[in-house]
Amino acid sequence: MSKKIKPYQGPAGGWGALSSTTRFVFGSKQPAANIRNLLRANKVKGFDCPGCAWGDEPGKHFSFCENGAKAISWEATTKRVTPAFFAQHSLSHLMRQSDYFLEYQGRLEQPMVLNRETDHYEPISWQDAFALIARHLQALEHPDQLELYTSGRASNEAAYLYQLFGRSFGTNNFPDCSNLCHEASGVALTQAIGVGKGTVTLKDFDEADAIFVFGQNPGTNHPRMLHSLRNAARNGAAIVSFNNLKERGLERFADPQSPIEMLTPADSRISSHYFCPRLGGDMAAVRGMVKQLLAWDSAALAEGKAGIFDRDFIAEHTAGLDAYLAQVAATSWAQITEQSGLSQAQITQAARVYADAKRVIITWAMGITQHKHSVATIQEITNLQLLCGQLGKPGAGLCPVRGHSNVQGNRTVGINEQPSSAFLDSLEQHFKQPMPRRAGHNAVAAIQAMLDGQSKVFIALGGNIAAAAPDTLATGRALTNCALTVQISTKLNRSHLMAGKEALILPCLGRTEADLQANGPQFITVEDSFSMVHASQGVGKPNSPQQRSETAIVAGIAQAILGTKPLDWLAMAQDYNMIRDHMAATLPGFEQFNERLTAPGGFYLGNSAARYQWQTVNGKANFAATALPTHLIPEAITAKAQGLLSTLQTLRSHDQYNTTIYGMDDRYRGVYGQRMVLFMNPDEIKRRGLKEGDWVELSSVWLDDVERKVEGFKIVAYDIPPGNVAAYYPETNPLVPLHSVGDGSDTPTSKAIPILIRKQTAPRLI
Repeated sequence: MSKKIKPYQGPAGGWGALSSTTRFVFGSKQPAANIRNLLRANKVKGFDCPGCAWGDEPGKHFSFCENGAKAISWEATTKRVTPAFFAQHSLSHLMRQSDYFLEYQGRLEQPMVLNRETDHYEPISWQDAFALIARHLQALEHPDQLELYTSGRASNEAAYLYQLFGRSFGTNNFPDCSNLCHEASGVALTQAIGVGKGTVTLKDFDEADAIFVFGQNPGTNHPRMLHSLRNAARNGAAIVSFNNLKERGLERFADPQSPIEMLTPADSRISSHYFCPRLGGDMAAVRGMVKQLLAWDSAALAEGKAGIFDRDFIAEHTAGLDAYLAQVAATSWAQITEQSGLSQAQITQAARVYADAKRVIITWAMGITQHKHSVATIQEITNLQLLCGQLGKPGAGLCPVRGHSNVQGNRTVGINEQPSSAFLDSLEQHFKQPMPRRAGHNAVAAIQAMLDGQSKVFIALGGNIAAAAPDTLATGRALTNCALTVQISTKLNRSHLMAGKEALILPCLGRTEADLQANGPQFITVEDSFSMVHASQGVGKPNSPQQRSETAIVAGIAQAILGTKPLDWLAMAQDYNMIRDHMAATLPGFEQFNERLTAPGGFYLGNSAARYQWQTVNGKANFAATALPTHLIPEAITAKAQGLLSTLQTLRSHDQYNTTIYGMDDRYRGVYGQRMVLFMNPDEIKRRGLKEGDWVELSSVWLDDVERKVEGFKIVAYDIPPGNVAAYYPETNPLVPLHSVGDGSDTPTSKAIPILIRKQTAPRLI
């Protein structure tokens, strides 16, 4: 594998994406099956891509992107992790292997149980596995000693049964991958507009005059979004990007499905304006835009002209304007420019684009949500949209872009550690049994509870919490401290090795595979980022008869613990229509669920805020009058640091989706054959007396005495603001303190880690 740094000159997409997709698909053991799968991805009577949650564009011949093709081919491999593999490789040996090695071994074949005496996983029957889980749960002193983790890849049906099982057992402990990424979006939007989801549909992107993109890299993380941005730009919309790094996908894009763009030098410019604020400076940038808009609005009114703000909308639908505008007036330009890292002229330029647009969408991702003040930042974005009435009309609204394909759907159907009283009332009325009312644990609280010995059993419905969660060593200790850990998975991953005193691996079907139950072929449903719910039905043959669907596994666990209360769990696993009937009876918006799924593309759940129905305490959309952070890095941390602090953000490479690493290249950033790199500003490198290619160790600074350090990172010069650096996760997750979380969200601050950088005298190549 050649290791090199070679800046990428082409556009996002184009021949680079096509050749990468071709290599991945045809380099697999079953190219014909992979091609068949790709042709059914995101299609009616096909399956939903196991990658991102971007909406499906109707009428396209091919509805997958480069990274979707990787995810599909990665899942459909013929390689299998057999009992013979586990007999050959001890747990201690596997612990020393890379995450890439673990997942590259292939699909898990049958249930396995850890034998602590031999240090090996060994086969176990499904019946005995369920009995082992039942024995541990029945031995718990209290239901809240159980943690039920969920990944965003789980279907609506599996997630609904999962939450019903947990609540029937007596707990609201539902730590979820959403707690680690977009929790701030749900919290901020719920407080501001009464619903924790985006207000736009995919069609709105075709009708927008301007789209403001904050803190995201669609070229890698959700490439199908580039089609929507490209089309919007061609329709005349201004695309204004605020992102800490210069990312090729936000600059230029060539559609691999466009003959003209593939056969000529033509490509599409995405961003008309591109600003690189400091990490955590987005709130200040938006506050600056509002401050400039306020000045223009006041000047227009003084001249007897119409103002910029939508006063009719504000008067009818909002509360808290005066307090918010007073906060804006009290915020100085000096604080705004210092904190944002942008000049007043740059911010004014962005404000001018906003003021000239009649219809504006603002969209964001984890570059916004993984900071201490993320909730306040999203509320500031919402404030801007409320001022100009940019909600509930075609081409305008708020659009958080979720990661995993059904992370939003999981939350909709009940995966929530703080469920609403209305939802619990609905469950109680339908199932005729009481539901627990105590708030449960989110992901960070669950890890702490396991560390403290308060929680004894951890069950994961998908995901890889050991690699996804912050403070890797602490997370590992938390898992190994459990009496039992259960991982429902498609492939081997790090979480299987961070095992409890007893541990199970339960192999499940993938999204691409046919799900055959007693009542015949089954389909599942998912919800995308635009509140569209649609069916997904796998087409491939499972590569092991021992693999079970996630729905069947959840039902088997529930039946072993609860019998047939409050329903016949095994009957649910045989016919998913029965599950959907229960969902229709208990979830608002899911009425006549099975019948509505017959429509091509599924159905729209709707959004109350887009209809100006504000489900807030006061029945209004609320401005949030929040001061800018006094310091982006707390003074106590700055004082504790003995050296020049930098702020680190963790991010994905292009050959990666969430914690799954498909390869060692990051094409658009020019990194090949390696992952242990640190992106730094060229002037910053010189100022520190370093040079590109130097090897460094990184240590985070936090308000405890725990040493958090990673080594063996090579410096790569990159277009990033001075004082900010970036590196890949999960390699840098050990640097994120467990309790460095967002205010009001408890989301780990993975985009704002104060670190010290020290040159290594001798490189340690890891």
